[in-house]
Amino acid sequence: MQAKTFTENARRAQIVRAAIETIGELGYAKASFGQIAKRAGLSSTGMISYHFDGKADLIAEVVRDVLATSLAYMRERIDAVSGPAAELRVYIESNLAFVAEHPVELTALLDCLRHGGGGATTAGNDDWYHGAVDVLESCLRDGQRTGDFGRFDPRVMAITIRQAIDGIHTELIRRPATDVDAYAAELVAIVERATATD
Repeated sequence: MQAKTFTENARRAQIVRAAIETIGELGYAKASFGQIAKRAGLSSTGMISYHFDGKADLIAEVVRDVLATSLAYMRERIDAVSGPAAELRVYIESNLAFVAEHPVELTALLDCLRHGGGGATTAGNDDWYHGAVDVLESCLRDGQRTGDFGRFDPRVMAITIRQAIDGIHTELIRRPATDVDAYAAELVAIVERATATD
């Protein structure tokens, strides 16, 4: 039974990875089960239907997978520093570094949310977004309590930072040659000035 569970989990992960790559390269509209099965090396689309309850279920898993991967990537880097100011800086830098290093994953995520989200996927993304803003707000409040940050509305600042990070996606679509590292450095400098003590 354990071997079967391991095999099934591995197959699901293989299908999700193939879906991410297919959507990331071809776009959501062209990412048929046939294309995904071909990329995954499956003999038929029936294997996808066996593991997922339709396309919406697979897309929801793609969204969850990319978000979980990005959070793990960021958490490793944030945990390596201490103090609200350092954590905020690394939060911004690591978030944007993930965008730069994983373009296929980010393209797939955004395309899924734009065209195939709906239902639980959209709700999950809303939960993630509000959770991300909550984390930022908590960091900012901690920094104000310790005297690392100055006076400002932590919720407004958290939303501003989150929106500035998310804005890189649209910028990359319109200007693919955008220097993400330079964008991150400038954003960090802006945030440091805005959160500085009086």
